[in-house]
Formats: sequence, C-alpha cells, structure tokens
Amino acid sequence: MRMKKTLVYLILAGIIIGLAIGIWLGFGGKQILLSNRSLKVIAYLRAPGRFKEWQLEALTRCGDAPFLMPTSGMIGYVWKDSFRVGHHHTGLDIFGPEADGKTAVYAAYAGYLTRMPGWKSSLIIRIPSDPLHPGEQIWTYYTHMADAEGNSFILHTFPMGISEMYVEAGTLLGYQGNYSGDTLKPVGTHLHFSIVKSDRSGQFLNETRIENTLDPSHYFGFDLSAELVGEQIPHCSGDMLYLP
Repeated sequence: MRMKKTLVYLILAGIIIGLAIGIWLGFGGKQILLSNRSLKVIAYLRAPGRFKEWQLEALTRCGDAPFLMPTSGMIGYVWKDSFRVGHHHTGLDIFGPEADGKTAVYAAYAGYLTRMPGWKSSLIIRIPSDPLHPGEQIWTYYTHMADAEGNSFILHTFPMGISEMYVEAGTLLGYQGNYSGDTLKPVGTHLHFSIVKSDRSGQFLNETRIENTLDPSHYFGFDLSAELVGEQIPHCSGDMLYLP
C-alpha cells in the first residue's frame, strides 16, 4: 500500500515537472510560474476561438481612459509579474488570436516615434506630456513585432534609424510576432507593451528594469498590476468604446 502511494506521488510529481518544463520551453526559457493565469494563457494560445470572453479588441477604449488598446488579444502577463526570482515584468503581454504577422498593432496614444538602428521588432513613442501627469514626459514601448528569425512585421513606413516621426493615436504600426533574439527560443505570438520613464536629459531609460517603467493600469482604465490582478484575466470594468 505504501509503495502504491509512493508510486502515485512520483507520477504526480513527474506530471507537474513535465508541465513546468513545457511552459519554460514554450515561452523562450522564461521561468513563468505555473499559476492559474499561466494555464489560461496556454489554453488561449492553443484555441483562442474558445475563449473570446478573455479577449480585448484593438482600437477600443475602456471608458474615458487616455490609451486605446494597441492590439487585439488576451492580456496574459502584467506589470510586476514575476517569472523568476529577482525579476519583475515591465509591461503587458497581449497574446493575439492569430498567427505571426496577422494581428495588427496600433499606437495607443499620439506621440513621436523612434526606431533605433538594430531594432528588428521594437519601436518607442515619446509622449511629451503624460495624460495622467501633465508636463511629465513618458514613452510607450512596443516589441516582439518580428518572427522567430527576426523578419520584421513593423511597417516599412517606420524603418530602423527613424527618429521623432509624429503618429496619431490609432496609427497602424505593424503586427504581432514571437521574436526573442534567439531563434531557438520563440516567445509565443504577442505584443509586449510598456510605459517607460525619461531620464534627466529627456531620453528613455532602460525598459528592462522595473523601476524605469510605470504601471499601465490607469492609462487603460482598469487594474493590470500583478498584485491586484492575481490569477485573473484583466478586463475592462466599464464600457469599451470604439475609436470614432
């Protein structure tokens, strides 16, 4: 009897370890916690049509929030999520319902677009006056807009090296991809979106550090921070209004 119980425990442990390894590999080596929300992300990626209630639509606005939704999909990971010890996620991961290069990405707010040399999948938009804190400058950062091999899905209108090109809210920027910088570690088709602070000279800070970013919650009109969202799928608590 004791041996049977031991065997059952070993089998269960093997299943859990197998799931954890599968998630780790499926997200480009990120050590994503095996939470209820992670399992929902996996379920959505496998069959997005079955979980439309989890999906938000591009170019919609939650109530009177200043930012438009920049793309369609499920908000899987949020600001301050922890994928490994000592690390915190700096923005939102919005997983789209279509394959690479199909789900459109738009500017969430008007500003001045820059795409640095070498940025295959990324661009950043300077907003001179933060709509929630007038007079303070912020930047909106968009990335993973390329396939696993680094073929860009950003529109040719915004080539590498372009600087300070004005774009309106709702401008089409490109399409979601799964580029991670390592062809062996695709990250799953999604848009990573973050809000980045300026340094003293007015340039954007290093987006990979949590202290250099802001919680996008109030910019989209609903709570997105990891502490408040927990294992739930973020959604709009008010009316979703389409861009006129």
